Amino acid sequence: MTREIRITPSILNADFDHLDQEIGKIAGVSDLIHLDIMDNIFVPNFTFDFESASTIIKGCPIGVDAHLMVANVDEIAPKYAQVGCASVTIHAEASENIAQTLRTIRSEGSRSGLAIKPNSSIEEYERFSDLVDMFLIMTVEPGFGGQKFMSEMMDKVRATRKVIGNRPIWLQVDGGISLETIEIAVEAGADTFVAGSAVFKSDDPAHMINALRSLAKSASS
Repeated sequence: MTREIRITPSILNADFDHLDQEIGKIAGVSDLIHLDIMDNIFVPNFTFDFESASTIIKGCPIGVDAHLMVANVDEIAPKYAQVGCASVTIHAEASENIAQTLRTIRSEGSRSGLAIKPNSSIEEYERFSDLVDMFLIMTVEPGFGGQKFMSEMMDKVRATRKVIGNRPIWLQVDGGISLETIEIAVEAGADTFVAGSAVFKSDDPAHMINALRSLAKSASS
């Protein structure tokens, strides 16, 4: 069965000093903009505080897919939904009340996402699948861009695809997605792809997104 393919470029590797222009290069060909929020607590890096993120979200010409790699995510996640994110993803490992936080994200008008790190298993969290609009399988350790794709995570992607079945839940992979790896992820069952370095370190980011989409569509058919 051919699945709908979505490319959601991460701005983590974009030029933060010219972020409007960087987003403008890809807005016309991206499905969403992936916004990595790191707090230097849950992960050993910092990107944006809520005020800075809100400015980006409100000014973005297309929908924002917020990936919250933060502590206190149960308190923080609803704020990202309230400010207008199309999708808000929490890390299962950071949440003390996964079900309630996913429900709240939905109630505020955003798609709910649940991310799991490489050392976590989907089996621990499949019971939340009725509350999830997207599962995010990390194919690198969260915290830094430009890491090598962990092909050993493809078994987890396959397991997650089985959990999803025929339900309209997106299956996103994040980490090391490139022209060399996207087909591997598609064949394992993914349909939504975060690409950062591959896009923003290329000479033509929009062309790279189109090339990634073309490969993914071919692999899914």
